[in-house]
Amino acid sequence: MTSEPATMTYTASDRVARITLNRPERGNGITRSLVAELEACVERADLDPSVHVILLSGNGKGFCGGYDLVESAEGQGRMGDERVAPPPGSPLDPMVMAANHDPSGTWDPMVDYAMMGRNVRAFMSLFHCNKPVVCKVHGFCVAGGTDMALCSDLLVIAADAKIGYPPARVWGSPTTSMWTHRLGPQRAKRLLFTGDSLSGAEALDWGLAIEAPPADELDERTEILVTRIAQMPVNQLMMMKLLVNQETMTKGLHATQVLGTVFDGITRHTAEGYAFQQRAAEAGFKQAVVERDDPFGDRGPSTFKG
Repeated sequence: MTSEPATMTYTASDRVARITLNRPERGNGITRSLVAELEACVERADLDPSVHVILLSGNGKGFCGGYDLVESAEGQGRMGDERVAPPPGSPLDPMVMAANHDPSGTWDPMVDYAMMGRNVRAFMSLFHCNKPVVCKVHGFCVAGGTDMALCSDLLVIAADAKIGYPPARVWGSPTTSMWTHRLGPQRAKRLLFTGDSLSGAEALDWGLAIEAPPADELDERTEILVTRIAQMPVNQLMMMKLLVNQETMTKGLHATQVLGTVFDGITRHTAEGYAFQQRAAEAGFKQAVVERDDPFGDRGPSTFKG
């Protein structure tokens, strides 16, 4: 008997498995529970012979606002809503990661890597699963939320939605390192050198999304796409996905992800990283993010004049 996930919903019918992030009160913020349940839901769909395609989406105002880091950044000692922790001192203990932000202590990058690498493997389950994954984005998809969107096969995003990786400015490195794969080196650098975000319309223009309909047409357009994919024989879908993914893997994606994951830990332990966390402890994580992003004015590339 399969237990139902607590941080998302799962349904399967008419050859489509629907995985929906369901923490709307926290912007579908990523926690260890959410990561584990995502991986389990993907495997559930992958092993179901009646499922031909997976649709990933989010409830609430947006798809995903990234990691639920309020408690971690503010120094409260836990990451998100972690409920079941490994034994104290274990390499995967969230308490260890929180303690690593103390500049007077010793930071072990491999402890950090073990924890974040586990998350990368879960996100990449979307990439490696046999069935195609369509990700539907509304509202916002930023920071760690982009790991799920970009590890999916096809992205359908509302024209007015926002997608990007603002933590490139401080306290983050994209662990799945999918930006170059999806956009090419120059456009990936354009986003990661500034932390700017794209609108859904810009994401379509840049080739990041396959469709960017108006917000009120997002559901309809996405359903049309997944219904068309679902008509394909599942064996054909598996072969087509393996064929395309093989090219990506031979270009060194795994090695880049190792580097990106290690770099993510480093960004939280630089002088700027410690200063960001100290500000979050003083004024709150949301205020620290506002102050980080305010000098950039949240301008997208199409309106950037500097």
